[in-house]
Amino acid sequence: MIAGLLAGSGPSAVADPAGSCAEDGLDTRYVVLFEPGLPRASAAAETAAQCGSIAAYYGQIGVGIVDSADPGFGIRMGPDRAYSAERQVRADRIEAGESQNAEPGERPAQDDQWNLRQIRAQEAHVITRGSSDVVVGVLDSGVDAAHPELAAALDPERSANCLTPEDPELTDPPEGDAHGTHVAGIIAAADDGHGVTGVAPASRIASVRVVNGDGYVHPESAVCGFVWAAEHGIDVVNSSFLVESAQLGCTRAGSPVPREAVRRAVDYATERDVLTVAAVGNERTDLTAVPPQQRAVCDAVPTDLDGVVSVAAVGPDAVKAGYSSYGLGAVDVAAPGGEQHVGGCVRSTVPSEYRSTCGTSMAAPHVAGVAALLAARHPQAGAADLSRMLQEAARPLTCPRDYDLNTDGAQDALCRGYAAYNGFYGHGLVDALTAVTN
Repeated sequence: MIAGLLAGSGPSAVADPAGSCAEDGLDTRYVVLFEPGLPRASAAAETAAQCGSIAAYYGQIGVGIVDSADPGFGIRMGPDRAYSAERQVRADRIEAGESQNAEPGERPAQDDQWNLRQIRAQEAHVITRGSSDVVVGVLDSGVDAAHPELAAALDPERSANCLTPEDPELTDPPEGDAHGTHVAGIIAAADDGHGVTGVAPASRIASVRVVNGDGYVHPESAVCGFVWAAEHGIDVVNSSFLVESAQLGCTRAGSPVPREAVRRAVDYATERDVLTVAAVGNERTDLTAVPPQQRAVCDAVPTDLDGVVSVAAVGPDAVKAGYSSYGLGAVDVAAPGGEQHVGGCVRSTVPSEYRSTCGTSMAAPHVAGVAALLAARHPQAGAADLSRMLQEAARPLTCPRDYDLNTDGAQDALCRGYAAYNGFYGHGLVDALTAVTN
């Protein structure tokens, strides 16, 4: 256990000298904000006085994970400091590639991968296929450690289970899940002539589980994942998720706590030269249309945070996929996510087999893979350097003249900007060959 991360993370006793703590029979987990650098003992004393106990504490960023059975804990700590995802109505599922076209198989011969061709990854592999010194953290739902395409790439010592942030270290191989395994295959599936090949097949991956069994990412798991990456030598993080409770779309009363907690964790990782690549989401939403006064609780997290490379999805025709969110200033680059009606989805690994899936979840790992190729070519490059090189190497895509996907005569989304930078594609389509040759 790394001392700076979760030192002394056992439960703290709840102080209740007057017997004032109430219990509703439900142990509830909260994310609580403290002053960065506050000693653990001080944070524990404050939460105990309000009928809570610290399960995990990240003093370096002032974020605590607190358990309490008292229904008034969050109110007493303050709504601007304490938040419980468990108490929120789970109205919207985290993007998990719901639009699928399953094509399972038993390790088929390698087929033509349009997605690799679109970003010129195969040409880039002549120059570099990545490096085992570069580790990409797959913050997701778990990676199948036994999949023949991924077994050699998986780094179990850097993998973790952040569904239990109080004790994330693994004693057994990470659990495999379809979504996380699919993402991992896009990044680093072996170049062995079977099944599929990843964008950076010689790189390594760390499986950091942050998606729970219901398909949600709660802020406490995301914080754990980014801090883990920062403190375990991970170079690039792929985040094909939106944090539940970040209130994308502002459909219910929001809280500023989830965004602030994750922002601190992402900043901590970025300062330690971990590049975060994130999907913009499948909500087909203009992410820049949120009124300024609501942005504190309406952001798409982590994709909207500073220092994050935000990725939109295109189909085989290199046009923005209908499901992909967008927005001028909200998208940095675009990458293959697939579109069923114009040529199909992205084929990759799932436990024991292969499957084709569409989504911005599939677009982000293409960019994470190119970042891994860049890190192999430029081992001294930091997160800001990798981000700049990715965006400078992108192939500009102009706004479509006609974006009427359902041919009803109305535009389905408005693309603002110009050829070199716009709301659909940011700086353009990620380009592996240009990235590794510039």
